[in-house]
Amino acid sequence: MAVLFKSPLRRWRFPVLLALGVVALGLFGGITQANEREGQIVGTIRVIDGDSFEVAGVSIRLHGIDAPESDQICQTEQGADWACGGWITRAVTDRYTGEVARCDAVELDRYGRTVARCAALGEDVGAWLVREGFAFAYVKYSKDYVEIERQASAIDRGLHAVRLQTPSQHRKTRAKGRIPPDDACKIKGNINTKGVKIYHSPGQQFYENAGIDETKGERWFCSTAAAQAAGWRAAKR
Repeated sequence: MAVLFKSPLRRWRFPVLLALGVVALGLFGGITQANEREGQIVGTIRVIDGDSFEVAGVSIRLHGIDAPESDQICQTEQGADWACGGWITRAVTDRYTGEVARCDAVELDRYGRTVARCAALGEDVGAWLVREGFAFAYVKYSKDYVEIERQASAIDRGLHAVRLQTPSQHRKTRAKGRIPPDDACKIKGNINTKGVKIYHSPGQQFYENAGIDETKGERWFCSTAAAQAAGWRAAKR
């Protein structure tokens, strides 16, 4: 009768593999903890907008630069409106999506995002954006990119060839309800302190400074006819 031979190796193979797995997990865990202690985040990039990424599941705001918001409009030298914010977001998305970034955390901003310097494709991401004219040096927080911006401005690269609000000013304006949520509906229906309903059309004297507070019954209109039908009268200037 044949006798089956059981190798003694099988008796300890699983415990050894398990032990090796535990050791390996400990090593990788140590690396992860070291990265966290050093404030370093490494992972693939998902682009949110021109200066905001998600890296390894962490929301990142690039340190020292400021790019136009995705909804921001610029104006060419010929006076034509240009959706520069969306264009820059697409350009950054095309370049960096799926690439590996190594980011060094600087601080947390008021929105809970990690403000960080990031490198990808062999160079500082912030430096590339400013050099291409896709973002400005955010001197309120850092002067790291001021010289790079000066060089880009000297040759009218990217945003330096058009007219626009600074991104920070655009955010303040938008927060005050001054920017239409829909480009097809730009008429501002205000209610003054006396309760009078007045609408402002683009180009009028007080249009830019007028803000819409929908909680007070103010609203946007897509045409002057719609504003008049709703009971608003035209601003005198």
